[in-house]
Amino acid sequence: MDEFVAVRPVDRGQKPRVSFEFFPPKTDRMTARLWETVERLTPFRPDFVSVTYGAGGSTRNRTHATVERIRRETPLEPAAHLTCVGATREEVDAVARRYSEAGIRHVVALRGDVPGGGRFEPHPNGYCRAAELVAGLKRVADFEVSVACHPEVHPDAASAAADLENLKAKVDAGASRAMSQFFFDVETFLRFRDRADSAGVGVPIVPGILPITNYARTCEFAAVCGAAIPRDVARLFEDLDGDPETRQLVAASVAAEQCRRLQAEGVHEFHFYTLNRAELTAALCRLLGMKPVTANVDAVA
Repeated sequence: MDEFVAVRPVDRGQKPRVSFEFFPPKTDRMTARLWETVERLTPFRPDFVSVTYGAGGSTRNRTHATVERIRRETPLEPAAHLTCVGATREEVDAVARRYSEAGIRHVVALRGDVPGGGRFEPHPNGYCRAAELVAGLKRVADFEVSVACHPEVHPDAASAAADLENLKAKVDAGASRAMSQFFFDVETFLRFRDRADSAGVGVPIVPGILPITNYARTCEFAAVCGAAIPRDVARLFEDLDGDPETRQLVAASVAAEQCRRLQAEGVHEFHFYTLNRAELTAALCRLLGMKPVTANVDAVA
């Protein structure tokens, strides 16, 4: 029998809140696309926008440059990703101090991925896990700290219970929000949210929504992080590789249904993995009932 999922009353008057994730661009063309995306999504007034940090800190400088430019040239509140991989505590703390000095007040603290895959091994003089990183960040500055959570269990976790204990440790260390790995089965997220509540996690569990802009790439992402793609979702994308227009419509429909069902269960905060594309995320914001506000919003330079 499926685990019972508590149905929460829907507050029809509560407005949705959103945040967006970007990744630092590698080329001039990708840079132009990112800033076009930032400009198009800014009028939705997200709570914050986060910028990813490549495996092993491989995008450290580009991440910092992107975050600083968002801080300097837009009205958005930027959040910088920071990981434990391949660096000493002193090196990580130095990056955090640099963010603080640049006016960055929000950090997404992650254990991080090993470059090229493989099993995570902490640096001998580094932070061993995300909970330690959260505590270290709070010592450096009064950051707002968000962390990751995994409705379908982190691939390296010993069990679902151990994974939940790790999440609670991150919150106890000072995290104020947990943003989920992407998922496609809404019931899986709801069961996880209820288990987290029962375990006393006590911070918002924000669903991470990944609009499927590229189905093959999404399958690759899912294989790495352990996210299941339900058969009914997979069937929708069959034979659409050569039909991008239809694929875009199907992708919007799938993500919109996720959001609709989550709203019906009392979820009002959403974190969108944009992959530096605006179209689907802008459409989803509108479907959530959000209207872009252009008055008094500075243009992106």
